[in-house]
Amino acid sequence: MANGSRQAAWEFFGAELKRRREDAGFTQVELGTRVFVSGGYIGQFEQAIRKPQLDVAQRIDEALQSDGIFERLCRKLIDDRRYADYFAKAAELEALATSIAEFAPTLMPGLLQTPAYARAVTLAMNPLAHEEYIEEKVSGRIERARILKDVTRPVYWVILHENVLRVPVGGPTVMAEQLEHVAALAEARTMVLQVLPNSAGAYALMNGMVVLMEFEDAPPTAYTEAVYSGNLLDDPAVVKHTHSAYDLLRAAALSPEASLGLIESAAKDHRRCASTT
Repeated sequence: MANGSRQAAWEFFGAELKRRREDAGFTQVELGTRVFVSGGYIGQFEQAIRKPQLDVAQRIDEALQSDGIFERLCRKLIDDRRYADYFAKAAELEALATSIAEFAPTLMPGLLQTPAYARAVTLAMNPLAHEEYIEEKVSGRIERARILKDVTRPVYWVILHENVLRVPVGGPTVMAEQLEHVAALAEARTMVLQVLPNSAGAYALMNGMVVLMEFEDAPPTAYTEAVYSGNLLDDPAVVKHTHSAYDLLRAAALSPEASLGLIESAAKDHRRCASTT
């Protein structure tokens, strides 16, 4: 589904929600109380500013006795082939988060990838895939990054392991452009960026990547990913422990200023490599 038609479908979802809510005689606050979100969230759903999670859509159906229409609409709209099944829900939550803290040990985070870098990663994992499939995956990744351009963008904190800077994904030119893109975002104060240097040795969260997300009206969650699998963690004790591990990473990483300098230096190294090949 194209982006324009998908947005139009969410607008229909919102208009139908408003109509049925008013027919039932509920205010936004009253409906929100029944489905465990704020009245403000209901208003944002109705204006298609935010998109409800599937479980919220199911509770709306129950509260409005709407015969499952909002669940069916929600399932159709979140069935997006641009994302792997195990990541689709995390992508929905990412768009709703007020704060995102991410650690990337081997690969540039999707929110920061350039089209050329994303294409190189997708081709490496799918060397025999049709061009349409590759373009669909790349466009999905680039579309996600739009949340960093929104006025209401989340507070974004990223820690990259130095390995991410050194592996020439897509070749030295692509890698130089990728690092220059990240440096520009950091300089524009789009995010807080740190690099965990190789000299740090052993570190917390050595077992893999993690994304921590916080929300205005929902408990925090964490997302971890392995090969062709992902896990959303919402157990409060587990999420708290993961936050503590992330704090240890912050302490071990270089300062934002030193991190930016290392990224700019690595970009120059890749440029020099490109010029000699």
